[in-house]
Amino acid sequence: MLGNDRMEQPKKDIGEFSDIVTLVDRFYDEVRHDPLIGPVFEVQLGNHWEAHLDKMYRFWQGLLLDEHTYRGRPFPPHARLPIDIQHFERWLLLFHKTIDGLFAGEKAEEAKLRAVNIANVFYSKLMAFRASGGYPSGELPITRNP
Repeated sequence: MLGNDRMEQPKKDIGEFSDIVTLVDRFYDEVRHDPLIGPVFEVQLGNHWEAHLDKMYRFWQGLLLDEHTYRGRPFPPHARLPIDIQHFERWLLLFHKTIDGLFAGEKAEEAKLRAVNIANVFYSKLMAFRASGGYPSGELPITRNP
């Protein structure tokens, strides 16, 4: 090979808890730096990122590894966030990009499918919540300096 002495290592599938930690950490690093959804997370979580990441490790561990350690109701914390369809689309884009950059295989594909399903359910619930008099849709009440 010209100019390239290394072969790219094949990506492994998601198969253990450390893979979940890698996925979640890399994904939320992308989220934090994203100009659209990063500010929403920063305002919501403030200095509580560690607790959020731990919840997300447990959430995805249950979905992908069938090891059920997550306890909670994932939708209610999202119900009053100033988010709309473009936030869900960006969340999915970053999630799929993260998965594709790290993993390949059946569980990786399952993770992407589950993320699409979660986004659709959350968006539907959010629209129903707003239609019933919940938090109104509108501009993000926060800004982020470049």
